[in-house]
Amino acid sequence: MDGKTILITGGTGSFGKKFIETVLSRFSPKKIIIYSRDELKQYEMQQNPRFRKEGVLMRYFIGDVRDKERLIRAMTEVDYVVHAAALKQVPAAEYNPFEAVKTNVIGGQNVIDACFESGVKKVIALSTDKAAAPINLYGATKLTSDKLFVAANNYRGTHDIRFSVVRYGNVMGSRGSVIPFFLDKKKSGVLPITDERMTRFNITLQEGVDFVLAAFQRMWGGELFVPKIPSYNILDLAKAIAPDAKLENVGIRPGEKLHEEMITETDSINTIEFDDYYVILPSTQIWDIEKFRAESGAKAGKFCQYGFSYNSGGNEKFLTVDEIREMIKANVDGASEIYGD
Repeated sequence: MDGKTILITGGTGSFGKKFIETVLSRFSPKKIIIYSRDELKQYEMQQNPRFRKEGVLMRYFIGDVRDKERLIRAMTEVDYVVHAAALKQVPAAEYNPFEAVKTNVIGGQNVIDACFESGVKKVIALSTDKAAAPINLYGATKLTSDKLFVAANNYRGTHDIRFSVVRYGNVMGSRGSVIPFFLDKKKSGVLPITDERMTRFNITLQEGVDFVLAAFQRMWGGELFVPKIPSYNILDLAKAIAPDAKLENVGIRPGEKLHEEMITETDSINTIEFDDYYVILPSTQIWDIEKFRAESGAKAGKFCQYGFSYNSGGNEKFLTVDEIREMIKANVDGASEIYGD
């Protein structure tokens, strides 16, 4: 990252802000470009000293990933791109389906085209566990986006550019997710539970950023990176947040799964396991797979057996109630006050 120009789409979101803060604390890039639609959040970031560093140019572009011409202009002389912009709310995508398609699918292709036009060197697109065997429109649009970014490597020709995808599960405390919802409901003494069997993957925002930074170092182009992360059970989460609250069973919502997947059984035959992450290989072979298995990680990886799947219900590592509580206090804004610590 030292001396590089980096652009992040959706740069005023939770991931974008943590990514920029981390890059500024660890590296000395030449320039960071925040590309997003939200002028208020851009203004707030400009006023915040966490997003400034001596010797690093900070540039704020108002723009939408639906606008390819604006993307091309913003990407002038950019080295690395992180594509984090997306419509992410499942109910909103179900109610406004083509809006999700325009941002997540057409917008993704616009980012790819703009990167080719602008001479970008490395591109990482963020995905979601909902893109594995999707049952809602949001997941379907993200799966399509994943396929677009992986396939972009097939036609790079003489362009010195690589595209890869990072997929991970629920970010602890992200807006609209269950943990802030439960923390708010804690005051009422009643927590709505969709299904007592429900499990979810869990990753902190910092862990997600660190995994993306590691992927920039590891990427050959065409990989879909999946981190090994723990799961939690919804009842354990409820106990960690409000042990004395009454639990009200409200039923599973449309578009929800009991257990989230990141690698399906069908994907397993094209998946390599490394020490702390997996890689789903591109469907079109673009480099020597055996060489990749042996050399792309710190240690040689191993091919997964057919029938393997990576889902939150069958995970080897589950967080305990105490672990969940401590992670919430450390990673969710305002949680310590709610707990009374």
